[in-house]
Amino acid sequence: MSWFFFTLIGPFLYALTNHIDKLLLEKYFKKSGVGTLMLFSTLVSICVLPLIYYFDQTVFGVGIKNIAVLATVAALNVLVLYFYLLALKDEEASIVIVFYQLVPVFAYILGYFILSETLTQIQLIAMAIVIFGTTIISFEIDVENNFKLRKNTIFLMTAASFCWALGSVIFKAVALEENVMRSLFWEHFVLAIIGVGIFFFAKSSRKHFIKEIEINSSSILSLNFLNESLYILGNSVFAYAFLLAPISLILLTNSFQPIFVFIIGIILTIFFPKISAEKIQAKHLWQKVLAIAITGAGTYLLLISS
Repeated sequence: MSWFFFTLIGPFLYALTNHIDKLLLEKYFKKSGVGTLMLFSTLVSICVLPLIYYFDQTVFGVGIKNIAVLATVAALNVLVLYFYLLALKDEEASIVIVFYQLVPVFAYILGYFILSETLTQIQLIAMAIVIFGTTIISFEIDVENNFKLRKNTIFLMTAASFCWALGSVIFKAVALEENVMRSLFWEHFVLAIIGVGIFFFAKSSRKHFIKEIEINSSSILSLNFLNESLYILGNSVFAYAFLLAPISLILLTNSFQPIFVFIIGIILTIFFPKISAEKIQAKHLWQKVLAIAITGAGTYLLLISS
């Protein structure tokens, strides 16, 4: 179980990035949209490449076939980012992240078909519990205590969770053959190419990107650099952890991410409301706590049954 505590670093770092993403979207990119923030995120990969090469100078020894697979992983990561940011733009971080509990569910299914990992009856029940927990948070409670289905959030975060799980399964298949640093290098190489492509071919995103740099260069660059550094570090933790235990077990530790996001969100709302302000009325807190508790119970059952 030593891998378990090591892997917890990942969801904590991701939780920090979730709140930074929300801050960036609301304070700097509210008008320019998701595309501009995506451009920042993908271009940061250019800065990461020399660092990875420094630690492993055999990165160019990867075969063409595996590079193609890693390119697919990078493309899936971009889709995860895109769907997630679209959902986060109109929703609270603590709600959006609960849907990531679907990642291990998809990972089990994909691991069964791609990596020949097995499924038991208990695991299937646990997966159903996770889905039930996400169903609870799928409804929005308005001021009149009426329930409204969060259709847009459900679609976007289900798509993001599937892409994340698929990318993780594919990454493991390659990382078992190639070492982790090589795999990370080519993944970020493709991300950088995608970022350059967005810059040259997405006129609107490029225009807003340049404008925001001119107006808020120091704030935006420092926040984005911190954000992407935390995210890449979290990815690196998971990349190494994937080699220590079955893919579904590693991804189960993501069940702690909503807890971290929830706690950080409450602290920010109470003490730093200008940075983040989530709904902390009793009815909203109970809904979030119940959803997190049920999805957490499902992921725990998955953990002990594996």
